[in-house]
Parts: sequence; structure tokens; C-alpha cells
Amino acid sequence: MSEKFSPTLRIGDLSDFIAPSQTCVVSRKGLKTINRTPDKPEVSTSYKQQTEPVKISLKDCLACSGCITSAETVMLEKQSLDEFLANIDKGKTIIVSLSPQSRASLAVHFGISPLQVFKKLTTFLKSIGVKTVYDTSFSRDITLIESCNEFISRYKQSQATNDERSKSSLPMLSSACPGWICYAEKQLGSYILPYVSSVKSPQQTIGATIKRHICHKIGVRPDEIYHVTVMPCYDKKLEAARDDFVFQVESEEEYQGNAGPIITEVDSVLTSGELLDLIKLKGVDFLTLEESPLDRMLTNVNEEGQLYGVSGSSGGYAETVFKYAAKTLFGREVEGPLDFRSIRNSDFREATLKVDGKTMLKFALCYGFQNLQNIVRKVKMQKCDYHFVEVMACPSGCLNGGGQIKPKPGNSPRDLIKSLETVYMENVVIADPFVNPLVRTLYEEWLEQPGSEKARKHMHTEYHPVVKTITAELSNW
Repeated sequence: MSEKFSPTLRIGDLSDFIAPSQTCVVSRKGLKTINRTPDKPEVSTSYKQQTEPVKISLKDCLACSGCITSAETVMLEKQSLDEFLANIDKGKTIIVSLSPQSRASLAVHFGISPLQVFKKLTTFLKSIGVKTVYDTSFSRDITLIESCNEFISRYKQSQATNDERSKSSLPMLSSACPGWICYAEKQLGSYILPYVSSVKSPQQTIGATIKRHICHKIGVRPDEIYHVTVMPCYDKKLEAARDDFVFQVESEEEYQGNAGPIITEVDSVLTSGELLDLIKLKGVDFLTLEESPLDRMLTNVNEEGQLYGVSGSSGGYAETVFKYAAKTLFGREVEGPLDFRSIRNSDFREATLKVDGKTMLKFALCYGFQNLQNIVRKVKMQKCDYHFVEVMACPSGCLNGGGQIKPKPGNSPRDLIKSLETVYMENVVIADPFVNPLVRTLYEEWLEQPGSEKARKHMHTEYHPVVKTITAELSNW
């Protein structure tokens, strides 16, 4: 294939798994030089000495293989344990939002349940100065509701054009994976972005909720909050740093009628592995920690103390939207887990709804970069017959994110994934996001209804083709 993926890789050469030795290419310093001469056709190599580390900014990132899947080589200076601990020392109100994938990673590592992990982490984090620990399963329910509403609108739009798919309506491509979004913006550009859902990811949804709404309920100014998320993926650090997720506080009493400061929805992101590093840094015996009650304001926990949510280790987007669309558009109740059929491999599966023998809904799960390329190619040629595609850059989805805790000696990555998939739904009661009492209260108090003007303002975003900086362009020569 002729499309450039980085100065040293082409798409056809790409493996979904990143080798530890691969580095993100920004500068030519320290790279291998290949020399060929007519009398000596064999390849000889030499190396230029790298005198100082290369610092990578978000705008310099080339969307190369390093941040398509795991982004293990891309670190932002403000997304670190040191920065997290420094803000605790500054006396800020520290709020941590924990992803269910990270809970599962720690649960497998310590050999306990995700619910026990959540309660022990609450004890640990509050002991070092964190005020509150929330659950991004709650914000995922908001993203699912907004995604359902957006899909129905897109589907009806497509039907209004004599069943010919109008551009930017279908297929609807999920937007929760920042590795996929980074690649779409920087390599695919305007032809693919109209198909991408405008709904924010659960990380940014809970960030907006805390900084724009919850802060007022707990009596804290948004600029006094330092909000940290714990995620399975390094790409979430890039997502949190996007300019789209920064806003200026409107004039309010606490700012004496003046425009408030610039606020970032998520101030810092720690990976599952980094949270484990923090536990070790503090010298804590995690298994002996007491289990604290969970903070219920933004946590999916019922009166019996059980966690609740949806099935699907990468968010359950395809399954939730499918069931909602089947009921809303065709009056069909789909009970139990959705039966996704493997097409090429376990990372590419599809489900269909037939009415009177005619396929009315066709959804797909598309995980891993190689499968992603097939979908992108079909969309570009306008030959994609799916109505909705749940896209995740990592093979096996979010549980296999690059920020997850690595396998213990003697365990293979494949065995670890199987363990994570088993543990992920432990202690979790399946519940419809539309009846989540926390979410319903949030809409009543703030967002009004799915797809409302307020919901569009706070729970949705835009994606843009990115023009590379001169540094990035020179690196491609």
C-alpha cells in the first residue's frame, strides 16, 4: 500500500501490537541510517548519536503506530504521578474517576473482585488526600443514551433520502477510542469524520459533568478541582489534552461578574499500571486495606452495594444502540446478550435484525487496526453496509489497552485477556442506562433530555482534520 503511516512504516507492515523497542518518530536524531553503494548492494547501518531526549507535543504527534494502539511512547509532561501528587500538596480538591477496565486489571493482578478493588482504592486514595472517587460506568451510561439518540436521528435521516445513505448519516462510527480518533483526524481527514459520532467519551463526559455541574452541588469552584481519571489506555492522555475539552467559566457570583478562568475537563490521566506504581510507591499492602463505602453521587452502585452497568468490555456501544434501535424503530425487544457472529476473526463480529426477512439493522464490532482498515476502506468507497460500527484500535478492545497492568511472569498476554474478560463483569448487575437513577437525575437537574441543546453543548464535541506541523511534515521526508 502506498499510504504513508510513519517515516519507517506503511499500513501494510503494521502489527496491532507494539514492540517495546518501537519509538515515536519526531526527530531524525538517533535514527538508523541505511547506506547502499553500487559496489556494495548489501545494507550497512550506522547510528547518529542522540544528544537529548525528544519531547513530543500533541500537535507534533504523527498518529503513527505508537498511539494508534497503545501510545506507550507518547507521554505528556502534565499526565504523570508527580503532577498528581504535586496537586494534592497544593491543597486542591482532588477527584478521581475510575474506569471499569482499570478495576478489572487491578482485580486480576491482586486476585480479588472488582468491587473489592473499588472499595480498597477508595480507602487508599482518600488516605493520600483525594476527596472523592467516582465511577466512569456512570458517565458511560450518559454516552450510551446520547449515542442511542444520535443513531436514531441518523437512521431517520438516511431513510428520508429514499434509502440511499446520505453522506455523514450512516454508518455511524463510535468515538470513544482516542487512538482511533487520533488516526481518523490525522490520516483520514474530512472523508471519514462526518461518520464519526459526536458524543464525547465516558472520560470527557464525567469531566464535563464534574467541572460544569457537580462542582456547584458540592460548593467548590471548578478551578479549585483537580480531576484525574484512571484509564486502561495511554491515548486517554492525548484525549484529555485536546483543545476541544477546555472551556472558560461564564460570569458567576464567585468571580464577581467577571469571566472565569480557563478550565480543563480532565486535568490528568493515570493508567492502570501507573495507579499500581502509586500503590507500590506508597508502600501499601493493598490486600490488607479496609474497604470503604463507595461515593454514590456519580457511581453506579445500588442499595444492595452491587455495581451495575452494561455488558461489553469496551463500553457496550453496539449492543446498547442495537437493542434501543430495534425497539424504537421496529418495536422488537431483544432479550439477553446480543449474538455477535465472528466474520474474519474474534475481533470483527456482526449482528443483524431482520424484519419480515429483510435486514433492517446491521451492526459490527471492529477491534484492532487491521480490521479497522477494512471498515475505513469500505466507507471511503461508499460500500459499507453497516449501520453502526463500534470501533476500538486495540485488539480485544479496551481491556487490552496499553496502559493495563502487564502479565505476571509465566502468564501470556492471551491468558491475561481471558482472565480480564471473566473478571470484568464480576459483581456487575446488567441495567438499562435509560433507567439509571443517577443519570435521570442529571438530565432533570441539568441536561433536560437526550439530544437537547444543553446535552449537545456539554456531552458532544467535534472532530477536525489535523494539519501536521512543519516538524511532523519534515519527519515524513
